[in-house]
Amino acid sequence: MNQDEDGKPGPFTIILFYKYVEINDPEKLKKDQIDLATKLNLKGRVIVAKEGINVTLEGTDENIEKYLAEYFSDSRFAGTHIKKSEGTGNSFPKLSVKVRPEIVSLHLVEDINPNQITGKHLKPEELKEWYESGKEFYVIDMRNDYEFKVGRFKDSVLMPVQNFRDIPKALSYIENLKEKTVLPVCTGGVRCEKASGLLVREGFKDVYQLDGGIVTYMEKFPGEEFEGSL
Repeated sequence: MNQDEDGKPGPFTIILFYKYVEINDPEKLKKDQIDLATKLNLKGRVIVAKEGINVTLEGTDENIEKYLAEYFSDSRFAGTHIKKSEGTGNSFPKLSVKVRPEIVSLHLVEDINPNQITGKHLKPEELKEWYESGKEFYVIDMRNDYEFKVGRFKDSVLMPVQNFRDIPKALSYIENLKEKTVLPVCTGGVRCEKASGLLVREGFKDVYQLDGGIVTYMEKFPGEEFEGSL
């Protein structure tokens, strides 16, 4: 365990990530996650489903790196975008690992599987280039109206819904953009894996999604092309 000069546990890290990937045996992955996180004294939440994994965990810097080394040793999880932040050591009261129907409870459309249909991934650097080059594209904000009012990408369009599950019924609002380049955005990106897939399924011709969501873009380009705060 990582320790400081007084022999106490050293600095802590919180990791957040998700990965849409086919999991044939969610119960086995659940057990593996419990065993690994318990061995490394990690606390937080892990959700496993047939469609993938969603993780929020905290531990010492050293043990988090050991966890990630084990996680990435599984080829199914290659390319996972990991968000890290400084922890306190007591951000979570316990470890919870569960198997559920979805890795995020969107109640959107049961047959939207990001492992089969989703928008093209766009890196924050590429979005910045789009803005700087004057490319024609349309940002579709999939968050709620309060979040939109606090901060949003320039000229973005807010979907007129109160709940994410209502998006399918509101697609007529952006019907005029079916032949355009569209970029659905969400806070962390996980919801837009399915939202972008929905747009593809409904006939939108050129659909992207932002890698890591708005959070990752703001980390790289704070206040650039984004009006307000997150």
